[in-house]
Amino acid sequence: MLIDGELQVTAGGAMFDVVHPASEEVVGRASDGTVGDMERAVRAARRAFDTTDWARDVEFRYHCLIQLAEALERQKEWLRRVLVTEVGCPVSVTRSQIDEPIDEVRHWAEYGRAFEYVADNGVHETPLGPALRKIFYEPTGVVGAITPWNVPFYLNIAETMPALMAGNTVVLKPAQLTPWSGSELGRIVAEETDIPAGVFNVVTSNANEVGAALSADPRVDMITFTGSTATGRAILSAASATVKKTLLELGGKSAHIVLDDADLSASLPLAAMMACVMSGQSCILPSRILLPRRRYDEGLAILETSMANFPVGDPWTPGVMQGPQISRTQREKVFGLIRSGIDSGARVVTGGGTPADLPVGYYVQPTLLADVDPNSRVAQEEIFGPVLTVTPYDTEDEAVAIANNSIYGLSGEVSGADVDRAVSVARRMRTGNVTINGKSHFGVGSPFGGIKQSGLGRRNGDEGFKEYLESKTVGMPA
Repeated sequence: MLIDGELQVTAGGAMFDVVHPASEEVVGRASDGTVGDMERAVRAARRAFDTTDWARDVEFRYHCLIQLAEALERQKEWLRRVLVTEVGCPVSVTRSQIDEPIDEVRHWAEYGRAFEYVADNGVHETPLGPALRKIFYEPTGVVGAITPWNVPFYLNIAETMPALMAGNTVVLKPAQLTPWSGSELGRIVAEETDIPAGVFNVVTSNANEVGAALSADPRVDMITFTGSTATGRAILSAASATVKKTLLELGGKSAHIVLDDADLSASLPLAAMMACVMSGQSCILPSRILLPRRRYDEGLAILETSMANFPVGDPWTPGVMQGPQISRTQREKVFGLIRSGIDSGARVVTGGGTPADLPVGYYVQPTLLADVDPNSRVAQEEIFGPVLTVTPYDTEDEAVAIANNSIYGLSGEVSGADVDRAVSVARRMRTGNVTINGKSHFGVGSPFGGIKQSGLGRRNGDEGFKEYLESKTVGMPA
């Protein structure tokens, strides 16, 4: 843990185990922080925001974030090893989880340095004469960041770096299953940068009440959270007592509408890969495929071939693209939803169980379910596993209606030869983000977030940076 500039373990030295998902073995331990540790971290962050120049010195913040980016670059192979060990993600797909986040630290440093923190709102007539109005963008204060286990290093960066560059102080609470990506980030901040004590704090813990304490603390001005909708509701409830600002990226059940003029040989193998490459453990992956009925059998055959041959195995093996689920509990959840789909009339085309050659580790076969009822649990609940459900449709209107039949609205995809038509369909989808023909919407320069029960606010882009700022309008003599 990092609290008030010092690397430390919790009082009494309490620790908890970290299990490697591919071997099911305990591979290390992490500090088991307490509510008292969280209280000390919040107190340090509050003091640092209120009594230092961090919130006002843009050039110093830029200097510190560039230092951090350079230090992360030097240690990225170690960080990659930490990530693969605690998450079980294949080393072959870690560029987006290690290399690109380091680039994002540099991005936010440059972006925050160039940002216009004062905007002229013009001269307005008032009963007492003309008034010049200016808008000042100021840091929100103490930001509590609660991150999940699926892409921990990336999300630790994504939730904290724009907050820091905007002038806030931060308390990071990493997920219980993946504490090391957070604690290593804290170590590098302490050892390799000039970030002042209290500006960046990390509290690892195996206790849910520690994160809850951060959400409820009145000294915390904002909570940023990525994770399940159920946990997001709990955080929103806790934060409401002090009406603190919340930025929530929650669950998803994204639909991929394949139009009748689509190139199936191009779009469907990519869809299969996206469903499996992170073991399906991503909120934005389109897990519901909607195929036109007249091309249904053709599409299923392509998906079956792609998923049946997808490379699953030990995350350290070159060429492996899918590793294990994060835990035994998560694997059983995936199997339970597959069984529920079968019970509601779905047909297993391929997969559905444990790979025969991988008896150890929390592995799930890439699984394709056909003839899925759009109202069934497997079509409505977030699976977080390598499972694609396929449902036929007859008309474009029906496809849009099925896609929108969800409490979620985080992401989606449309495939079709006529791009204008595909964009028109995308505009009708009730979701925050849509990819067309594999051209991803996701990037540090583009706003990202959900509607409905997929969250509040936006990450990335100008909108994402402003989430960590408050606007103050000042009227003055013209």
